[in-house]
Amino acid sequence: MPSRSSPVYASAASPAYESYTPSSSSSSENIIYGGTSSYTPPRKVWVDPKSLANCGDASQIQGNVSPYVKQLILNTFIAYGAGDEHCFGHSVAKAVKFVDISAHESHEKQGRMEATTVAEILVSKSMLNGAGMLHGGCLAFLIDNTPLVALGLIQNVNGVGVTQSMNIMFHSPAPVGSWLRIISTSIAMGGRIMSARCEVINKKTGSVVASAYLNKMQPAISKL
Repeated sequence: MPSRSSPVYASAASPAYESYTPSSSSSSENIIYGGTSSYTPPRKVWVDPKSLANCGDASQIQGNVSPYVKQLILNTFIAYGAGDEHCFGHSVAKAVKFVDISAHESHEKQGRMEATTVAEILVSKSMLNGAGMLHGGCLAFLIDNTPLVALGLIQNVNGVGVTQSMNIMFHSPAPVGSWLRIISTSIAMGGRIMSARCEVINKKTGSVVASAYLNKMQPAISKL
């Protein structure tokens, strides 16, 4: 089994992580999680990342998941998170830049997969409250971008869900001009309930702006 630090993830020919076994002669540096056809929804789902049109350029995103997975995550974020110009938070979501999407086997979780997304955004005036600091509601909107879509694509399950609960701790203010780094990591993915954690860090000062835990769930199609 590869070590936690090794960038070893599902090959392009693998339909799911569980079926992937690296050969003894393979170089871990040449193996990437998620191929061009690795994700097939097992049942009818609310939002299927594979069905969405390409939105934006994922070629500059770093990390050890495949370009295919990176593009699907970007498509999902733009289509589902940003929406069109009339949707809430559209301008904020369009300003978010994904810089890294990665996955690894967690030693503490007996080899279970974890996925992490790293995004950045510059705090603009439209994101402020009356006191001239980043609005808490805007911060919650940014935190609601989770790595569960990435983990789902790697494991051949749907990781797009609706937010069930979110617990945010606000640690320090972020004035206009702050560069924020949003680091989100999956915690667990069950049949319907999925959870993740997030830290928002001011890149210039290194201070933690907020930390959060959130749960998502797969909605029942009949109730939508």
